[in-house]
Parts: sequence; C-alpha cells; structure tokens
Amino acid sequence: MTHHLVLGAGGVGRATTAALVRLGHTVTLASRSGRVTERPWEATHPGAVEVIALDAGDTTGLTAAAHGAASIVNAVNPPSYLTWQTDWPPVAAATLAAAEATGAGLVIVGNLYGYGKVSAPMREDDPLRPAGHKGALRADMWTEALARHEAGRLRATELRGSDYFGPGTTPRSSYLNDIVIDAILAGRTPIVPVGRADAPHSWTYVPDVGALAARLATDDRGWGRAWHVPTSPARSFDEAAADVARLAGTRARRVRTLPRALGTAAGVVVPFMRELRETRHQFERAFVLDSNLTQQTFGLAPTPWEEALTVTIAARRSATPTSAAVSA
Repeated sequence: MTHHLVLGAGGVGRATTAALVRLGHTVTLASRSGRVTERPWEATHPGAVEVIALDAGDTTGLTAAAHGAASIVNAVNPPSYLTWQTDWPPVAAATLAAAEATGAGLVIVGNLYGYGKVSAPMREDDPLRPAGHKGALRADMWTEALARHEAGRLRATELRGSDYFGPGTTPRSSYLNDIVIDAILAGRTPIVPVGRADAPHSWTYVPDVGALAARLATDDRGWGRAWHVPTSPARSFDEAAADVARLAGTRARRVRTLPRALGTAAGVVVPFMRELRETRHQFERAFVLDSNLTQQTFGLAPTPWEEALTVTIAARRSATPTSAAVSA
C-alpha cells in the first residue's frame, strides 16, 4: 500500500481517488476549496482519503503536501476555458518542483489538443503539432515534464483522453453530458455550438480516466511516455444521441449544430465562442483516439459504451429529477 496526492476534486480527481482506494492505497485529495461533496469511497473505505484545501499553483504548499506520497496526480481543471494562459503555468511549475523535491512520480492528466488537426486515429507516438495556443500550452507542459524525466530529475507520465462523459463531471466540462444527454432527457433538441453531427468522435468515460491514472501512479511501466485512456469506438453526435434516446426510453432527436460562419461571427462578441475556434476542427472531421497500446500494456479495457451511457443517464436523471417527467 502506498500514499498518493491527487490534485483537483472534479470528476477525474474523484474517479482517480476512488480507483486508487479500490487498489488498496490511501489518498490525499486536494482542491482549492477543500470541499468535496461526492465521496463514493467512504462507504467501503472509510478513512482512506484525506481531503485538504490547497492551491495547486503554490509550490511551497504543494511540496509540503507531497512529502511521503508515491505520486502526484495532476487532475486540475481550471475553472474557465478563457484563462488557461494564466491558470496553467503556475500549476505546471509547482507540480514539477514538488515532484523533484520529494521524489513523487508526476502523473499528468492531459488531453488531445497537442496533436492538432489530425487525419487518422491518434496514437501516443504521433508528433505534437498544436493548432493554437491552448494546445501549445498543454504540449509544452508535457514536453518540459518529459525533458526532466529524461534528465533523471523526476519521473513523469501523461494520460490523454478525448472529450469526457460520465457521472460526476463538473458543469461545462462535457459536451455529451451537458448538451446531448441533458437535452434529450429534458425533451429538447441538442444544439452543439461547433462541428458536424455526423463526424466520428471519440468519447472517453470519466471512470476509465481515473482507472488509468491510478494504474500509472502505481505501475513503473508507465513512466517516461504518454498513454491514451481506454476508449470505446467513435460515435458521432447523431449516433450518440440515438443511443441515449434508446437507452433512456425517450424520443430520438437529431442533433443540430451551429453553422460555422455564425460561430465565427459570434466569436467577435462572445469570448467563449472565440476560444472554440482553436478546437472546432475536432468536431468538424473524424477525431478518433487509438488506445490499443494502453489496453495491451496494462490489460485495461474501456467500459462498454452502452454500460457507460446507462450509468451516465441514471446519474444525470438523479441530478435533475424533473428530466424524466419532462421527457415522458
């Protein structure tokens, strides 16, 4: 049994914590507020997790919290998509410094932005060619961590998943949850701000992110490279919406997408829409993640698509109990 420090108490941080506890480890779960309302591990593993308030960009505080930990899992999710350029650098610097000072391995929860505009399924050894400043920021975070790993200054690894769905996601962090599933459960037509409704797209289940993060934090085979989260075969918005309606027992609805020109124009006055320009290619063409290397190396598999959707639908209905009545 080892001890681990998980930074960020959103859906991924909690899923990682739960996975580590199931493997028999103990965890310090840190968030800026120190408030964590959903604690699924307490029913079966009381006392295995300590929750603390910590600013992940505070090098001194983070280093102190990391002493004695076998790993630091960076599952931080900055609260605003618009402030990545100011929110991420202090966290990246603090986690690197704490890993070097304490000897804890650094597990970074990354994303696929660094690959840029792809024309084939993404694999871990593909070059990083970001299409904008957010992708460049995340690519730089990994490049620096890997350089320090290769120099022997620390141990680092990164896991990358596609757009998240599943129980426990925070608001505005899941297209599939917030736009598609919630709309269908409420009897509305899903309206997506970017992309094509028929473009194949990979969707990564949050508990599978936590399972891989926990494995990388406890398995020496993971250090020194990136890994893709086990993810089910790609589904377009329209295919996913049809699956949700069938599993939820509600009326099927086609997904509507905002015309590209209208989205571009909206970006002139709406900062969030302007930021979406960098990543809209991910929804305008096939955007597919290949997780075979991870699955073969660690013996992990994605949660079956329909099982994951069923759990997610139940969680969304539980969070908004009126949805079922509206859609009946």
